[in-house]
Amino acid sequence: MRGRATYVLAAALLGLAAVLTIAGVGDTPGFPNWQAFVLGIVQGATELLPISSSGHLVLVPWLGDWTYLEQNDEFNHTFDVALHLGTALAVGGYFARDLAAMVRAFFRTLGTRKLETPDERLVWIVLIATIPAAIVGLAFEDVITTHLGEPWQIAIFLVIFAVVLWIADKSPTTRAAHELSLKEGLAVGVAQALALMPGVSRSGITITAGRFLRLDRDSAARLSFLLLVPTVLGAVVLKGVRDVLFGELPDGWKGPFAVGVLASFGSGLLAIRWLLGYVRRHTYDVFVVYRLIAAAIILLLIVTGVRSATF
Repeated sequence: MRGRATYVLAAALLGLAAVLTIAGVGDTPGFPNWQAFVLGIVQGATELLPISSSGHLVLVPWLGDWTYLEQNDEFNHTFDVALHLGTALAVGGYFARDLAAMVRAFFRTLGTRKLETPDERLVWIVLIATIPAAIVGLAFEDVITTHLGEPWQIAIFLVIFAVVLWIADKSPTTRAAHELSLKEGLAVGVAQALALMPGVSRSGITITAGRFLRLDRDSAARLSFLLLVPTVLGAVVLKGVRDVLFGELPDGWKGPFAVGVLASFGSGLLAIRWLLGYVRRHTYDVFVVYRLIAAAIILLLIVTGVRSATF
């Protein structure tokens, strides 16, 4: 999906989400569709920009004093699955041709047991880079959920990994993603596992790793997007099976879930389109500055007592 089709589909998805929101279809007491709409847009944009979607999904309700998701853990987990499904659909739709080529390349390698073409190398780099986050996520999910994700922690991670991204972006741009070795792909995957801490940013840390490995800015962004597909789809399948098929969907899920998926799908398409166009002509400095400003605002609100350090 390229060009005008991206904007048309994004507008249609966001328009439908807005209609459902305005009509109040399936509104849930305590969590109206307009909040789901806002969080869907936030997820779609921030999952794909290097500014931390998990951090923003905590910070927006924290700033707005929206307590429903925090107080309803079961609903929160399944709503999170819906939002991530939307962004996975955005990446899958935008890179449909690339992903189809990679799937064909994967099956070719099973027969030839060789990595000869760029697609054959890239698909294995993506698969290997997915492993560390999957292992860490499964092993430490409860620890991460229980002990990480407070606003003050998010502010600190925003600052630390803004500086790391700024340093990495000074690297020379001499390689494309398929030119990485499998060991380097694994290193990108280890970096991606750090993004399980809210505030780090999955796209940010994988772009940072790619830039340290001398990928050009466009290639680093594309690799980050492609890594999202198996990572997020794996999480969606795992949580979907555990929380949806073998669990009970929370009351009032239909309206917010539909709005959240549509909004994150639409905003995700726009984020991909914009970022790829932007980094062909600019550095990642704007995202470094954004992260630093966001962290400063969070800490200022905490220090002045306007908002609590925890949520």
